[in-house]
Formats: sequence, structure tokens, C-alpha cells
Amino acid sequence: MARAGRRAPGRRVAVLGAGSWGTTFAKILADGGADVVLWARRPELAREIQEAKRNSDYLPGINLPIGLRATSRLDLALAGAEQVFVCVPSQSLRDNLIAAEPHLHAQATVVSLMKGVEKATGHRMSEVIAEILPIAESQIAVISGPNLALEIAREQPTAAVVSSTSLETAQAVASVARNTYFHSFVNTDVIGTEFGGVLKNLIAVAIGIVDGAGYGENTKASIITRGLVEMTDFAVAYGAHPDTLSGLAGLGDLIATCQSPLSRNNTAGRLLGQGYKLPEVVNQMQQTTEGLASVGPILELARAKGVEMPIVEQVRQVLAGSLDPKDIAPHLTTDDEPQGERTSDGQAQGGSALRRAFKRAFDQLRHGGECSGRSTVSATS
Repeated sequence: MARAGRRAPGRRVAVLGAGSWGTTFAKILADGGADVVLWARRPELAREIQEAKRNSDYLPGINLPIGLRATSRLDLALAGAEQVFVCVPSQSLRDNLIAAEPHLHAQATVVSLMKGVEKATGHRMSEVIAEILPIAESQIAVISGPNLALEIAREQPTAAVVSSTSLETAQAVASVARNTYFHSFVNTDVIGTEFGGVLKNLIAVAIGIVDGAGYGENTKASIITRGLVEMTDFAVAYGAHPDTLSGLAGLGDLIATCQSPLSRNNTAGRLLGQGYKLPEVVNQMQQTTEGLASVGPILELARAKGVEMPIVEQVRQVLAGSLDPKDIAPHLTTDDEPQGERTSDGQAQGGSALRRAFKRAFDQLRHGGECSGRSTVSATS
């Protein structure tokens, strides 16, 4: 008997983007029983995935599912796809969507796997999708969570959140994007889910900087904790529910990205902390580091809402070369006068998020989504 809440096997889906996360997500979908075609920009990479079931550039040592297909032709990748998962660099999303639009089924659901904002506009990825494609808002979803690609490709268990303004859409996507090692929850807080994925990258760069500069665990824990406050204050100012930032798309992703050497943002920050200049860091990174591109647009958005983000501002100064990386931690821990830590102590909205954060995140994993919460429910409910 089929498990309740699971979709019929063989649903046709497409994944656009064959980097580490796009390829890993194609594996997630194929291992869950979907009929997956992965689009790679480079024909030689598509050929390797199709014929050898390997992606040696981005996932060395990983065997991909036998049924996973790959192509460098957008029309073939999108033909008949009911759900389209997009995982391209955020700054190239607009051009990729324009190229894909003629081949997209009118009723297809488009799902963003990206964690960035568009530099020119400050728009979230779902906003760019809504602007370019002639589809309803209810056909757009986003996925975020503690999802380091190589760990998941090795089938180490984790979870993520699928978010859409339509709960029905979120549940339909979550029922496809799940298997024995990947569990999907759902919510309707698209703003909070997307901004959680963007903002944690900036805090991870800060963690990498202080790590590279030689600071220890106390410093990093302080930055993670205060970073969560900055993330929550910012997201709530733009209409997010604060609990979303205490869940998988906020705290969960923040912990994974800040503590792992597999994180590109953490690695880039560590190189900066070791004294490398920004152009040198960019040259050393094999894939796009979204956190570096998002600092400027996020600070502009923060200023527009009057939200203070001292940690992100320090990162901007390091990137600009106006702050020595070794000075970032003292700047973060020194204020002109004592400030309250929590909302009840005089802080802005979101300052009390941490005391709920660990309980909520762990309850979600322990109880399979049965924990209380306004914005998150299990994909199987």
C-alpha cells in the first residue's frame, strides 16, 4: 500500500542547473521516484551525467541514479514537466527564465532552489520568477533549509521547507521532493523562507572571516546568535513570520552553513579572514558564492526599512577592504552603551527569537512536523 501523502511514481519534473545543489536535488527527486531530466548549460557535463551517471566537476565520487537523464537543451528538459526546479546563479536567473519561458507548460509549478537576491533590483528569486513568467503566484514555490549538497548526495538525512502562497502547491511539491533521506515540511511564508536562505549566507561569511582570523568558538557562537536576531529583524520588517526564522529555513540553515567547511560562504569568509582580497577569493571559488553578491542589496533593503544589521555591515567593510578582518570581532562585541538582548529588554521585533529557536527546530525533526506552529506543517498531513 502506498504511503499516505506520497505522489504517484513517475511524475515528470525538470531541474535547471547542474551545479552541486542542482545535481543533488535531481538525485533527491529521482530517488523519490520522479521522472527527472536535468538541464546542464555545458553539453559535455550533460553528456557525463547522462552516460556515466557522474558529475565529476561538482559531486566527485557520487553515483547518480540510473534513471536520471540530462540534456543541454532547454526544450527537451522542459518538455512535459509538471514541476520545474530552478537552481542557477541568482544573477543569471532572469536571462535563464527568459530562455525557458517558450518551453514551459502553462500549468507547471516553478520552484526556486536558489538562496540569493538580484543585485540590480534587490528582488527575491520568487519575485523575479513572478515578473518574468506568465504564471500565477500560486504556481511558484521555494525550498530552503540546512542543505549542504555533498552531504545530501551521500544520502545523509536532512530536512527542508517548501513554501508557497498556496498551501496546496507547497504540499504537491513536498510530496515529490522527499525520500528516505530527505524530508520536506511546508509553509506559506515565502518571504521568511527565502530571506532565511539569503541572510544566513551573510552570517556564514562573517563566521568564516573570524575563523580565518583565528578567533574561537565563543566568538563564533556570539555571531551566530546575534546574526539570528539580525536575520529575524530584517525578515519581519519585510512581512515574514518570526517563527519561520526559528525553523529549518532560518536557524537550521544558519547552523549548517556556519559550521561546515562544505559551505562556500563559510569558505569564502575564511579566505578573507586569512588575508586574501575579494578578487582572489572569487577566483579560488569554483562555484557562485551567493553571500558575497547579496551583501550590498541586503544592506540597501535594510536601510529602506530602518533595520540595523551591524554584522552584515562589518562584512561589507571587509569586502570593501576598509576593515581589517582581524578587527571584525571586536567591532561586533563593542557598543557605545549596553543594549537589551530581547524584545522585552527594548530590542526591535525578532530579538527574542533565539529562545524559541532550538526547541522549534528540534521538535520539527523529532516529531515529524507535529510540533505546534502557525506556519509549518508536515508534508504528510
